[in-house]
Amino acid sequence: MNGQRSSAYLNGLLHELRALPGETEWLEFKQNYGDPQEIGEYLSALANSAALVGKAAAYLVWGVRDSDYAIVGTAFDPTVAKKGNEALESWLLRLLDPKIDFRFLRLDTEAGPVILAEIARAARHPVRFAGHEYIRVGSYKKKLKDFPEERALWRIFDQVRFEDSVAAQRVRDEEILLQLDYPAYFHLLGVPLPDGRAAILDALQRDRLVAPCEAGGFDVTNLGAILFARNLGDFPRLKRKSVRVIEYRGKGRTEGLGEREHTKGYASGFEGLIDYVNAKLPTHEVIGQALRRTIPEFPAPAVRELVANALLHQDFSVTGAGPMVEIFDGRIEITNPGEPLVDTRRFLDSPPASRNEALTSLMRRFDICEERGGGIDKVVEQVERYQLPAPLFEVPPGSTRVVLFARTPLTDMHSRERVRACYLHACLKYVTRDFLTNTSLRERFGVKTNNKATVSRYIREAVAAGAIKPFDENASPRLRKYVPFWAGVLPTGS
Repeated sequence: MNGQRSSAYLNGLLHELRALPGETEWLEFKQNYGDPQEIGEYLSALANSAALVGKAAAYLVWGVRDSDYAIVGTAFDPTVAKKGNEALESWLLRLLDPKIDFRFLRLDTEAGPVILAEIARAARHPVRFAGHEYIRVGSYKKKLKDFPEERALWRIFDQVRFEDSVAAQRVRDEEILLQLDYPAYFHLLGVPLPDGRAAILDALQRDRLVAPCEAGGFDVTNLGAILFARNLGDFPRLKRKSVRVIEYRGKGRTEGLGEREHTKGYASGFEGLIDYVNAKLPTHEVIGQALRRTIPEFPAPAVRELVANALLHQDFSVTGAGPMVEIFDGRIEITNPGEPLVDTRRFLDSPPASRNEALTSLMRRFDICEERGGGIDKVVEQVERYQLPAPLFEVPPGSTRVVLFARTPLTDMHSRERVRACYLHACLKYVTRDFLTNTSLRERFGVKTNNKATVSRYIREAVAAGAIKPFDENASPRLRKYVPFWAGVLPTGS
């Protein structure tokens, strides 16, 4: 039940909580209280109150007398407690919205067991239990809607970023150096490893990877953990954010060939993740005049860019889901939690937008990504260079997915695939201040000059679908140029 919490840690935590002058908005002591409904309401109230007063976590403690804070032990045991026929913890989690992270921790003392419920603060939305939001007012639990704190809580949600929230509290200096891959941090920055623990921690503080804790030691921020965790499993609130790579037999999900969960931080583990993905992707041989060359089925720069995008642009408030790379016969799908901030049809021309600015900024400094907003341009350019079918951008409920397809003969492409290819080609041309023409599209598809008529038919197909439009309706059909359907002005310099 203790998970990653040692007895020494729990003893220290219990001592700190009992040393407070009284119960607070984020702390409640109980002795043998075990009504499931009341416990659920306390989880909501304490999580919301912790966010309101700026605490990373709240605590509900059984086995401490609330009159004098003496340790008396408790008969409450969450591992055997039930609501009806359902395990208590499962029942509580089912009725919480959103699904916050909470854990029951057990500490055995001379007076008997003490149970501590460690409850993550609310983030982005107030926490509800069974459809209602609760808050602590002084030492009393009330419905949030009845108090002015609701407006203040929403203001806090607007201000607090995921990266600045705390992944682990009160971590000793030496434990931080075990939990975070700090040598990778200095290696990615291209600077020597400092001498001594203090200098290392000072550097980590400057980039907000860790923060000094009032009670001693350091808090590890979400930014520090998600980028440099040696194992994301050491940080329970981030465990589900590890990257899953799944390989299937055939085109469907019914038969898996293998699955691997990459649990290292995104920055320290990125190159290993990309190497693993590329090793799983198919290749084919090209025979030259003297040598054979092995060519990857999918362009490596495009795969790298899309995996980086999935990590950086995910919505971390979506619980229970993380980035995923799925490999099928003939395609690769890369999915991240959270719907995109811009219309998928405008990925190529929209200004850069990111939910996670601090995360993106650091990954740019590590040369893992770019903030200029040209990542999808690079993907489409690489796909065209390989003469592959156009990538597909999808928005399943609550997610963003990009699909890359293996080489397909042009004659085997469905009309909607050709239209998508024409549209993205027009977008790529437009952002480089150029136009789609019969000649440029022949080069994109690898069609010979004597097949101009076939490409003209593909262009008419895309115009009829509303994907592209002639730049000048009055131009001769033989000289006509095309732009994306949304283009409204002449590209500069044309």
